Amino acid sequence: MGNPNQEDWVRMRRELVQGPVLEIGSKDYGSTPDLRVLFPGIDYIGVDMEAGKGVDCVLDLTAPLAELDCALGGKRFRTMFCFSVMEHCRNPFRMAENLTGLMAPGGRLFLSVPFVWEVHGFPSDYWRFTPDGLKVLFEGFDFPAAESTIATTIRGEMKLQDATMFGIPVKTSLRHGQFRKHGFFRGLFLYLCRKLRVHPRLFGADTLYPMVMVNMIGVKR
Repeated sequence: MGNPNQEDWVRMRRELVQGPVLEIGSKDYGSTPDLRVLFPGIDYIGVDMEAGKGVDCVLDLTAPLAELDCALGGKRFRTMFCFSVMEHCRNPFRMAENLTGLMAPGGRLFLSVPFVWEVHGFPSDYWRFTPDGLKVLFEGFDFPAAESTIATTIRGEMKLQDATMFGIPVKTSLRHGQFRKHGFFRGLFLYLCRKLRVHPRLFGADTLYPMVMVNMIGVKR
């Protein structure tokens, strides 16, 4: 997992979780929350590309579906957790197709992927995602807007998805009333930073983005 808000998000929606559960990317690296303990008594399988604590089955989820089916005993899952994994997959379309095939009708897929994030290789880092991009990957799922959130790295900073995606507008001008938009002191600060060319890579942009994760729950049709 890449964000402490992911565990809180699951806790807030734990009533939606039904077994059997498949956790993709379940290896414990020492700082990752253990979702399994939240659901005692539920049939729970953790898979990852390499063995380790929390991993019940070593699998490449881009392998042929028949191979995955055999390794997982033909189960169809009612819940899947896939957090901070899709960006590391070279073929996310194949993986999405396989996850769709392993999901029971009406099952829920909990997805958390980076919209803005630092490059972090495990071993490689390929993609960043928008909410609409996830809907293209998982065309067999409906994604209720009420279950779709965005979160920063600050614990508790989570909200429903909107067009801003936590973006911070920084372009300001004395002539266009931007001081009213930002507040006087913030507006003055931004204006002076731009005029004095303080860190132009930041303050020369129209908008700044913090690190942001997209969290969505898909329901398989």
